[in-house]
Amino acid sequence: MSWIPLPQALQALQHQAAVLVNVQDAKGSVPRARGTCMLVLPTALFGTIGGGHLELQAIEHARRLLAGDSGPLEVRHALGPSLGQCCGGVVVLAFERVTAADAAHVKQVLTPRRQPLALFGGGHVGRAIVHTLAPLPFAVRWIDSRDEIFPDVVPEAVSCEHSNPVQSAVGELEAGSQVLIMSFSHAEDLDIVIACLRRIRERDDLPFVGLIGSKTKWATFRHRLEERGFTPEDTARITCPIGIPGIEGKEPEVIAISVAAQLLQLG
Repeated sequence: MSWIPLPQALQALQHQAAVLVNVQDAKGSVPRARGTCMLVLPTALFGTIGGGHLELQAIEHARRLLAGDSGPLEVRHALGPSLGQCCGGVVVLAFERVTAADAAHVKQVLTPRRQPLALFGGGHVGRAIVHTLAPLPFAVRWIDSRDEIFPDVVPEAVSCEHSNPVQSAVGELEAGSQVLIMSFSHAEDLDIVIACLRRIRERDDLPFVGLIGSKTKWATFRHRLEERGFTPEDTARITCPIGIPGIEGKEPEVIAISVAAQLLQLG
């Protein structure tokens, strides 16, 4: 059995049938939530419904269906009594046979909703964050004022954008975007923060705005923002420093992991 990426799974579906396994219902302590799916092919697999005995049983049942078994298309598992798993919850799995004709449906079901995120700054930390977020459910809009700053190859869910002045991109962000600010200069950082605060005043549709830097940097920024008429309530919408408290490393990769964890906590 091999685990394959979604494009390869959809390509395989053009030549053979598969079974879409969907967590139809989930109660109590369970490995994955309702709506989680995986695609089971005769010799390959895309996605996961949580691993362990539950997933093993689901794969075996799906492959029996592919082999012509007329078994049930909905199976209820009490994880403790029926599978010996100590989660203690109950999962209902739905099994749907799919073919090439269902490729659009399969792609829609298996493509996760991605949280829009604007990342201002193409430096070392920005690059580390982009690669850390690549396997996670984020759609990254990567923005910088400098020409030729972006690498030639970026992950699939990343779009690169040159914007000069860089803060002009703030007004065009998708509603609900999370924002990370780490440009090459404090002057640009401040301009982006101001643009974000103005947008929050007007629309209040940027749920998280994080600024890289120390407490000292933020104290200076807060003073400059107050000089420009922003209130303490306004500046409280900016998170600085960014990352999980207690992680002290300054290496780009360490910062990236800390920031990714913080973003995931936002839900």
